[in-house]
Amino acid sequence: VQLQASGGGLVQPGGSLRLSCAASRSIFNINTMGWGRQVPGKQRELVAIGASGGTTHYVDSVKGRFTVSRDVAKNTIYLQMNNLNPEDTAVYYCYARIDESLYWGQGTLVTVSS
Repeated sequence: VQLQASGGGLVQPGGSLRLSCAASRSIFNINTMGWGRQVPGKQRELVAIGASGGTTHYVDSVKGRFTVSRDVAKNTIYLQMNNLNPEDTAVYYCYARIDESLYWGQGTLVTVSS
């Protein structure tokens, strides 16, 4: 599967962005999809995990602010990010776990700055 993320950009602190990730095939049978982020010099961290049954998990730093969702008809997952702060600045990547393999899409840059 190929994944294409979009929606990044520059936003002021306290603002919102919605990231999209379009898959090259149906995501109906993909149980786990989500988002990670990476800043230069640091390891990529998983920030949001969404299961096909609706279960979601978030890293503590984004709980209550980020929401992961999926639209099966559009083969797309989303990351709604609210109340952004400068510490959220990173390249955001979507991923899909299929069997024992993890597939990452290309990243989209989110910059939170005044």
